[in-house]
Amino acid sequence: MDADEFSATLDTVRRFVRKAVVPAEEAIEETDDIPADLKRKAAAMGLFGYALPEEYGGLGLNATEDARLAMEFGYTAPAFRSMFGTNNGIAGQVLVNFGTEEQKSRYLPGLAAGETVASFALTEAEAGSDPSGLRTRAVREGDDYLITGQKRFITNADRADLLMVFARTDAAATGTRGISVFAVDARAPGVTIGPKDAKMGQRGSTTSEVFLDEVRVPAGDLIGGVEGEGFAAAMRSLSKGRLHIAALCVGMARRLLDESVAHAKATRQGGTPIADFQLVQAMLAESQTEMAAGRAMVLEAARAYDNGTDRRLAPSCAKLFCSEMVGRVADRAVQIHGGMGYMRSVAVERFYRDVRLYRIYEGTSEIQKLVIAKQVLKEAA
Repeated sequence: MDADEFSATLDTVRRFVRKAVVPAEEAIEETDDIPADLKRKAAAMGLFGYALPEEYGGLGLNATEDARLAMEFGYTAPAFRSMFGTNNGIAGQVLVNFGTEEQKSRYLPGLAAGETVASFALTEAEAGSDPSGLRTRAVREGDDYLITGQKRFITNADRADLLMVFARTDAAATGTRGISVFAVDARAPGVTIGPKDAKMGQRGSTTSEVFLDEVRVPAGDLIGGVEGEGFAAAMRSLSKGRLHIAALCVGMARRLLDESVAHAKATRQGGTPIADFQLVQAMLAESQTEMAAGRAMVLEAARAYDNGTDRRLAPSCAKLFCSEMVGRVADRAVQIHGGMGYMRSVAVERFYRDVRLYRIYEGTSEIQKLVIAKQVLKEAA
């Protein structure tokens, strides 16, 4: 996609988010679902495949374009982006980066068109940000594998047609070794999707447990056709995903700041707009500064990702800073709103709950610190 085409796409998405998705936020919160018309329009705009290769029906956006688009998605309810996020991100990128040509041709066109929803089934009770405790097993039996295990917090699992399931194919291996990834039909015998979780926030975005009881999967659905590549596939997908999450946080910080400024200008205390109070101004200034710093960090990290100079350290730095940053911006937004900020009818209350998850998924802040420190020490050595 050339610069003019991308600029037009960005403008279209920005208008759509502000004119169609933002007005639907309360309905999304109340119903815990995305309205069907938004799903259809998102698919028609190509949003289910914006980060997938053009040859398979996607828009083929690079990391910088992805980040700029994510900032627009971040302006509204996180559930909107989550609806197609796994297709473009952690699930779809497993196929893009590690799938065979046959697997890409078979699965990616459906993902890009929004006809297929994919989920990334990695997390378990003892394997979250660190997958070394993964217990799901895949045992070879002739031309098939039998997969048994239990996954948790799997985004879009209740809507999924396809599961990217991570399992140990080498029973003797420990840690991150011996992990493989499979494309599993979500309706295959032995697959059970649990009820959607009741979460603190991000309503409309669903997560569920996934149970696998000797699910028979053809060997042709071992991603890449090679055992033991699962950890590398997960880490590469998560690295790009962390950059994307950081960009979402910047977009949400922008929305929170806009809500805060509007409230401060419209609300009076003692006949004076609270926007005239210096301590309110200080909170606005801090939020603006942190948002600008996060945006600059994300765009620089995306540039380094695209040119291949840094696909590990910078995404973790951006995810750590921006996910923590948006939490502070949300906290200030509630404070600026005062008592109204604690009311369920006010947008900043909802976003305050929503943004808390950004510090947890696709690698907690604590895991990002470990990744960053290890990389810095490795480079110094």
